[in-house]
Amino acid sequence: MNNITLNGKWNLYFTEEKDAHIDKPSQLENSNYRCIEAEVPGNVEADLVRTSIEKDPYVNQNSFDYMKYEYYQWWYTRTIDIPNNLNGDKYILLFNGIDTIADIYLDDILIGHTENMLVEHEFDVTNLITPSNTYTLSVRIYSVMNYIRRKEYSVWMRGCRHCSELPYIRKAPHMMGWDILPRLVSAGIWKDVKIIAVKNTRITQAYYATPVFSMDKIRMRFAYRFTTDHDDLSGFMIRVKGICEDSEFEYTIPSWFVSGNDGFLIDKPKLWWPRGYGEQNLYTVTMELLYNNNVVDTRTDIIGLRTFRLERRFEKGNQEFKIFVNETPTFINGTNHIALDILHSKDHLRQRKEIELAAECNCNMIRCWGGNVYPETDFYNLCDQYGILVWQDFTFGNSNYPQTEEFFNTVYEEAEKVIKKFRNHASLVLWCGDNEIDTTLDGYWYPDYKSKHNRISSEVLEKAVQQHDPFRIYLKSSPEIPDGFDSYNVPEQHIWGPRAYFKDDFYKHVSAKFIAEAGYHGCPGLESLKKYIPKEDLWPIEGNKTWAHHSTEDYLIEDIIGRRNTLMANQVRVLVGKLPDTLETFITVSQVSQAEAFKFFIERTRIKKWDMTGILWWNLLDGWPGISDAVVDYYFDKKLAFDVIRRVQEPVCVMLDEIKGWERAVYLANDTNSDKSVNYKVYEYQDNLVVVEGDTFIERGKNKKINEFFEIPGTKKLYIIEWTVDNKIYKNHYMAGYPSFDTDTILKWYKVIKELD
Repeated sequence: MNNITLNGKWNLYFTEEKDAHIDKPSQLENSNYRCIEAEVPGNVEADLVRTSIEKDPYVNQNSFDYMKYEYYQWWYTRTIDIPNNLNGDKYILLFNGIDTIADIYLDDILIGHTENMLVEHEFDVTNLITPSNTYTLSVRIYSVMNYIRRKEYSVWMRGCRHCSELPYIRKAPHMMGWDILPRLVSAGIWKDVKIIAVKNTRITQAYYATPVFSMDKIRMRFAYRFTTDHDDLSGFMIRVKGICEDSEFEYTIPSWFVSGNDGFLIDKPKLWWPRGYGEQNLYTVTMELLYNNNVVDTRTDIIGLRTFRLERRFEKGNQEFKIFVNETPTFINGTNHIALDILHSKDHLRQRKEIELAAECNCNMIRCWGGNVYPETDFYNLCDQYGILVWQDFTFGNSNYPQTEEFFNTVYEEAEKVIKKFRNHASLVLWCGDNEIDTTLDGYWYPDYKSKHNRISSEVLEKAVQQHDPFRIYLKSSPEIPDGFDSYNVPEQHIWGPRAYFKDDFYKHVSAKFIAEAGYHGCPGLESLKKYIPKEDLWPIEGNKTWAHHSTEDYLIEDIIGRRNTLMANQVRVLVGKLPDTLETFITVSQVSQAEAFKFFIERTRIKKWDMTGILWWNLLDGWPGISDAVVDYYFDKKLAFDVIRRVQEPVCVMLDEIKGWERAVYLANDTNSDKSVNYKVYEYQDNLVVVEGDTFIERGKNKKINEFFEIPGTKKLYIIEWTVDNKIYKNHYMAGYPSFDTDTILKWYKVIKELD
């Protein structure tokens, strides 16, 4: 046996921190602290609900009841039995996630301290435990609010929205309150706990990269690090072996030091491709450490052989943001990954479903937003398997963070752990320093650009990527805004603007080459709403505190109740001219409004290929029962937008452009690696009149106009688009005309649209 898990039932003691007087775990049983049973991995809120101390924080306005616990102290404790067959030279106590400020005790011995929720923590307990013995393991978690308020804040530092406590604490920023997730500060041992037995001689790092593909050969670069207690280093060798179906490689080098790197060519590799462009071939790669020709340690990774590069320019009038995979221009249809749950111990329960949904709606990239925790390893495994490229933000968002050497050291250590954890995954292509901090700083009107200089993204994180993953692309911020530019004059942009009519000039004439965020509200379905909003509060929505809370507005602070729900209602008013009389009708029209908005954003981007190179719409899945831009709600109920997006993100897709003069153009996009023959037709739904049809051929990776037809501007019609490619029929639609539309007409049209499949 080389590890034991310490998950399961623990005791949880807690009290207000001002009343905390315990100095060591052995005093807990005789204290006046409250004690309940806890689950590890877990969050304290889940334990409080399970033991009926508090109500469900997902329902009604109950999450406000948890604000008092922000000033509590928590003790997790349990006995551990060390089995006699735990064999190793060293014993490592591993916490994959502690939230957040914590002391770790073995019996009454303090063995470590943590101040970062986002990464794992290891403690060498070799000299503290013996097989066949029993010990008490305890974790004391302090109030993060009390911890933060003792810190020195400069006048330059501030947090997102009303959360100026955010910058100094290394936990998910959204937990302090965001516009998509409620404030729920939380605490807990939120990931697995283990004791691992390791050998003195072992591989500690293995790194693989494939920077060049040429002449049917790919260059593999690899690096290694091992540790050993041998007196000298002669006799060691490193052997790298890989296999994917009938493709194999093997390479061996002598190792005269515990660290090194080398490279070799792989002939006729089975390449890994993003979704739509080819197969997701994955190699099982084993690194072996040999001593005097005997294998003394091995490490196995699943990797993909592929190259990636980004062509990016900030020249005014000549900007670019173009992605190449295996030297093939790759058009991006993708989404944003936010928190899977407000209680992150539940993330793993939702991970597979999220990636399956992303694949189902034909996404080939997902951006991991910087206000979140870092995803699980399984997230990357799934993206590798499904061919979904990953853009990974570091966990910094919309705030001015400390610019001190002490904080820089914390950031570098965090980044180092995260990079080492994910860097061998084929799906990971981009590291990004933060979410919208360049935009945030740009909005403070500092007179000197030096005041806008954020050393975390421009120096610390860039250095970490350079040192630990030098073959990956690094972006300083999303969007990155150099001096002399603004948010809507850079190649990669977040398209939010006024969020008025989705076809107004702001959205029609975006200057972005690549859109990393673009969203539009859509009301969740009635059955979902009933799960978290009391019956008496379901209607009307405007000025409604429960609705405001679930659109994550803090009405304890905000001066207007429900401004985001009023925005959603106004978007409905734009589409149909008035607010419907019933909640059921409002829900449907709101979802139609959202679906048409997302459809327009995606199709405009695809029609302008390669002048535009991709879109990551906001967002796929809610992390709590919210009223938001997500196209799948917290309960996995799909809004109307989901299937509409799925159709317009088909790798080969026929679309109608916006009317120009008297003509409406028909476009064909081929975002695959194969030439395609396509048969198509466009007809009016009302009278089944075919307006254009034909057969055409399109080369791989191309876009082209394939037809056009006459239309009176402003005529309200529903067009159905059908095309056949590779003996399979696909369908799309287009709602012509200017708002407002008749509500009954919209409902009738969308009944037809829902049944297109």
